[in-house]
Amino acid sequence: MAQEDGSPVTSPAMYFPGLGPPYQWLSPGIGSQYPWLRELKSEQRGLCLIQLLQGSAYHVASGSIEQANVWLEQISQLASTGGDTMQRIAAYFTEALADRMLKGLPGLYKALNSTKLSSIAEEIYIKRLFFELCPFLKLSYVITNQAIVEAMEGEKMVHIIDLHSFEPAQWINLIQTLNTRPEGPPHLRITGIHEQKEVLDQMALKLIEEAEKHDIPFQFNPIVSKLENLDVESLRVKTGEALAVCSVLQLHSLLATDDDMTRRKSPLAKKNLQKSLHMNKLTLGEWLEKDPISEYGLSPDSSLSPLSLSASPKMGSFLTALWGLSPKLMVITEQESNHNGHTLMERMMEALHYYAALFDCLESTVSRASMERQKVEKMLFGEEIKNIISCEGTDRKERHEKLEKWILRLELSGFGRVQLSYHGRMQANKMLRDYGYDGYEIKEDNGCLVICWHDRPLFSVSAWRFRRYE
Repeated sequence: MAQEDGSPVTSPAMYFPGLGPPYQWLSPGIGSQYPWLRELKSEQRGLCLIQLLQGSAYHVASGSIEQANVWLEQISQLASTGGDTMQRIAAYFTEALADRMLKGLPGLYKALNSTKLSSIAEEIYIKRLFFELCPFLKLSYVITNQAIVEAMEGEKMVHIIDLHSFEPAQWINLIQTLNTRPEGPPHLRITGIHEQKEVLDQMALKLIEEAEKHDIPFQFNPIVSKLENLDVESLRVKTGEALAVCSVLQLHSLLATDDDMTRRKSPLAKKNLQKSLHMNKLTLGEWLEKDPISEYGLSPDSSLSPLSLSASPKMGSFLTALWGLSPKLMVITEQESNHNGHTLMERMMEALHYYAALFDCLESTVSRASMERQKVEKMLFGEEIKNIISCEGTDRKERHEKLEKWILRLELSGFGRVQLSYHGRMQANKMLRDYGYDGYEIKEDNGCLVICWHDRPLFSVSAWRFRRYE
């Protein structure tokens, strides 16, 4: 038996160092039944579930389907979509692991998933529930809007490109804020991108109504497209406009690539890297001589190599195209976790910690019986977990990465960092107080802001600008 990297493993106990005698309980034989599992206290049950999930993932990763089935059976006695945080999260990780196993039987997998369809309207509804139940998107919008207002001071024509336009609340707030400028509001144009025309039509209706209410000259330019298929020429950026780009939880999807084409050997990745280095007037040797620890305050990480950062052709091309638009400001919000590891076990452990914190956020403010909470957990968090754990290659879209990677990737693509202001941070903190959100914290990190649940970073917001090279 071997791990994914080929190294030998004698027992899954390697994942539970120092666990002691109770580990014997978690090595079920085929057909074993442990009714007493249901009688564990909450803390014991949570620890037991974590260990069982790790063991199940180990067997799934190593191809031991029969053993994985036994471990998943034990989890089913403890997990519950209506239970405490750990019970709920275990239910969705179990489903994701089972989904990965079923993909090895394509006929059965297709038969079981042939009727699982969700409408765009349903997806929008779930995202709006997330907006209402958790403060993360509200905080992102507050921080982003403040950065736009500061960057566009004195500008008479402002053009904003919204890379995923579905929630009018952010831009309604911005219109109201711009209306109070001492020099008067600018001529505002928003280009909204979404794959559904109906969503953009609703955005246009609400924003035009708000702009007319405040007598602000306004245009809404809808573009029906997936982000990965976006034609940058269709953005119609005009001479004399001050351009801002807003991306909320979108860019990571462009990291999806063919995992069989290794990052270090990809000719396209090397080509993108050479282009970026040329733009930055650097040789590869000079770039490698940079000290990420002293220059960026980062920890050593082989995945921060320039070849790794430039491996996705879509990401490289997209950032180059945005750089070519000369934006005065670009604000990016992304999940603050590394769910883009090469192996299942890497992603499993990162995702367990990350989503446990997100489920805990809901546990602190929403009742367990809430149907809205269950929908967000199942249709948003649960689907993200499934994509991270179950999918590979271009099917794996939820490739979240940490701020340190985004900093290096964007610097390498020619963008300069813009420090988010103290005032923006104070506005975000005020919003937390006004809404009564306890347990959340906003921290500064290399000029960017990180939104935390207690001490756990969950989302990052960073600001960038076009940087010209002499």
